[in-house]
Amino acid sequence: MTPMPKMTPLSGALRAAPKLVCMPIVMSVLMSFRIAPITRTLPQNLTALRQFSTSLKSNMKPVQLYTAGTPNGQKVSIMLEEIKALNPSFTYETHAIDMSKNEQKEEWFLKMNPNGRIPTLLDPNNTATESEGFPVMESLAIMLYLEKLYDDQHAFSWPDSDPKAQNYRSQVLQWSIWLQSGLGPMQGQANHFRMQATGDSKNVVPYGLKRYHDETVRLYEVLERGLEGRDYLVGDGKGKYSLADMITFPWALWYRFAGIRNDEVGPNVKAWIERIKQRPAVQKGLAVPKPSELLKNLEDPNWMPPMPEL
Repeated sequence: MTPMPKMTPLSGALRAAPKLVCMPIVMSVLMSFRIAPITRTLPQNLTALRQFSTSLKSNMKPVQLYTAGTPNGQKVSIMLEEIKALNPSFTYETHAIDMSKNEQKEEWFLKMNPNGRIPTLLDPNNTATESEGFPVMESLAIMLYLEKLYDDQHAFSWPDSDPKAQNYRSQVLQWSIWLQSGLGPMQGQANHFRMQATGDSKNVVPYGLKRYHDETVRLYEVLERGLEGRDYLVGDGKGKYSLADMITFPWALWYRFAGIRNDEVGPNVKAWIERIKQRPAVQKGLAVPKPSELLKNLEDPNWMPPMPEL
């Protein structure tokens, strides 16, 4: 038979307490018994925590990024460069995926990402479930993962001590989902139908061209309103550069490739694009896995891709 636990003065008092004893009073009594030993060991615990953190950072392995020069790939490489700029011990290695050869559909890749898409991240510092590292697919999921594990300084996020943190995190998620389910897919389809209509096949689908072009323009109007009086999408005052900006910026940078004209994008969006484009980490991230020849076209403010005649 299992022996009964030894009765302590505290446990006896609680057992004898009337059922109507208020829980806050009980908790107050409990804390008065427990706070002294915790306080005595706190400095020692903090020292151990700092030593563990320093050891982890000094032994950090390079994160592995499998990517290509697309807006979805660039948003992750931009975030990796931003983290690297803050933490010199953080590094990552790039593996360029040739989508023209369908390398992302090969078996070795599908073991990491069964969806067969870029970008894909492999974190060798996280071996809790996989011995070679933890794989992460989908660009938004990758960025949320990186923010949680590697933005410990809250350079692009908000600490729990900020009373507005939960609201700001919600707003970041709102804009991120808006991009993932709205602007990204719609602009991608607008570009697809434009390329189909101007390529060798001359497969002109007027309904598809108009539908996705018009919806993309509408979504840029949404972004224009979101940036009214602001430098960044989320945060106090003019806002704070965050994951919401990183995830949206690469798609906005490419708007002309989808056939969206300069006069169809508002001044707030244009100023925001230029502001983010000046960040050194953004410039480095846009050059991953290699500098884009296509993006050089944007140096000419009047450049537009071939457009179909309707």
